[in-house]
Amino acid sequence: MINVVVADDELPAVEELAFLLDGDARVGQIHRATSGAAALKALEEFDVDALFLDIHMPSLSGLDIARVISRFSRPPAVVFVTADEAQALEAFELAAVDYVLKPIRPERLAESVRRVCELLQDGPAEPEVVTVDQGGITKMIRRDEIRYVQAQGDYARLHTADASYLIRVPLNDLEQQWGPAGYLRIHRGYLVAMCRVEKVRMAPGKAAVVIGDVELPVSRRALPLLREQLAANRIRPL
Repeated sequence: MINVVVADDELPAVEELAFLLDGDARVGQIHRATSGAAALKALEEFDVDALFLDIHMPSLSGLDIARVISRFSRPPAVVFVTADEAQALEAFELAAVDYVLKPIRPERLAESVRRVCELLQDGPAEPEVVTVDQGGITKMIRRDEIRYVQAQGDYARLHTADASYLIRVPLNDLEQQWGPAGYLRIHRGYLVAMCRVEKVRMAPGKAAVVIGDVELPVSRRALPLLREQLAANRIRPL
């Protein structure tokens, strides 16, 4: 069973969420908080496995709390429960387990509890580390930091947020090796981490993906597969 903190600046919302969680046999103790400060205080006083947080709370928002606990050696899982769809990208960048939209449906909340339980049982996955040589120095970088890969002949250039690294591996090989990890070939010259794609721009006869301040072209051949990936990730009612 998991012990949780429910935090929302509106008491009826706290009580509703606590009531729904109380009906789940996988949930143990439920601690209520009507502010971000109260949620952090609960973490100090109780053994907590997960936080169910509203995003917009005065003074200390749900996102603020997630940033604070990300520095913990063993942070509790975070589920955002909010009416605001616009913050999903930032929430998942803070390693949120789930993002549930209000009004809350019991079956959707049950899925969040399942994800929390699964995380606690299996533990967070260790990121794969990639070895690269740069200026006579061998560096180790996490693969999940690589936003996209650019073909350069028989070489490939790995792009992170703040650097790039040239490796002697063809893009075709990386496409085969990294495809199962969420990297998609969008063009003969580019392989992208789909979790890093912020926007997809469609126009008559062409398309592009946006990653940070970089816009990368999508070939006509790759466009159907990209559409398929987007459709698979689209949130639908149960």
